[in-house]
Amino acid sequence: MDIRGQLAIISGGASGLGAATARAIAMAGGRVAILDRDPAAGRQVADATGGLFFDVDVASEAQVADAIAASADRHGPPRILVNAAGIVRDAEILDDAMTPASLKDFVDVVTTNLVGTFNCTRLFAAAAARSAPVGDGERGVVVNVASVAGLDSPSSLTAYSASKAGVGGMTLGSARSLAPWGIRVVAVAPGQFDTPILSVSGLSRAELQQQAAGWVPFPKRMGDPAEFAELVLAICRIPYINGDVIRIDGAGRAAFARAGVAGDGAIAS
Repeated sequence: MDIRGQLAIISGGASGLGAATARAIAMAGGRVAILDRDPAAGRQVADATGGLFFDVDVASEAQVADAIAASADRHGPPRILVNAAGIVRDAEILDDAMTPASLKDFVDVVTTNLVGTFNCTRLFAAAAARSAPVGDGERGVVVNVASVAGLDSPSSLTAYSASKAGVGGMTLGSARSLAPWGIRVVAVAPGQFDTPILSVSGLSRAELQQQAAGWVPFPKRMGDPAEFAELVLAICRIPYINGDVIRIDGAGRAAFARAGVAGDGAIAS
């Protein structure tokens, strides 16, 4: 797909991977609409990219539908969806006092990360399917942000890992379901990227970089969100990429144990 002039809906676009992707798509000539719960940061990214911002709960049918419709009124049918909205709660199932983890935290994480991804996907697809096809009969592409934590789970990230495993797990089925309408679905599973969500670790950026150097074979550092964004651009441009979960982690395969976020580096949104 030629990105120039096309509308991209980016959930979680106010920071991290979503913000980097918004900037990359705008630089490539696309138009962006950012869906996020951080108005100050979201509007800043929107201003920098010439885009739109909507204060949206990604699990809300009405809010997401309204944002997509308003974006389409300004810029034409949506062609690209990047599902980058994500939250994390760091907790063992039982703490040292044998107190069980919060059920509310688990539900909140799964609701935002998994239900929100499905909600945005189905509403985007409904809008994209009504548009005229472009090259190869394509009408749209969905890029889901999964995680290596969904493939190899740290002990303290059960909710996050379950939600991201779900995102990866529904990608192939979604691609097959939406194929008759010319809509592709691809997931990217990042390793440890230099994004604000890592603040839950309590480590400094320098400490996180040192940690990554210890378990990422090459390059021995955290991922740069701009690298993730470049992969998204490639996915958008290559129609034969469809239904896949693509790792981007510097070949890192951490030995996840009872180490928590500080020892796994598996969250990146």
